[in-house]
Amino acid sequence: MAFLIDDILLAPFKGLQFMAKKIQESAQEEFLDEGTVRRDLTTLYMQLETGKITEEEFEQKEKELVEKLEEIEEFKEQ
Repeated sequence: MAFLIDDILLAPFKGLQFMAKKIQESAQEEFLDEGTVRRDLTTLYMQLETGKITEEEFEQKEKELVEKLEEIEEFKEQ
């Protein structure tokens, strides 16, 4: 009987814990998605070639994306 009462009282907290875990997993998946970063790089190159962005903008954004790819690789190696 005591276990049933504990389960009832702790149910909201277990639900919150479950939701927090799912949010963390989703954020980690999104952070580790190399495909999105590579697509962004491809788009960036196309924007440069079509003249939609300047060389300076390209270099800045490319640096950010390459750093993000490096961070993903380092995280996966751990």
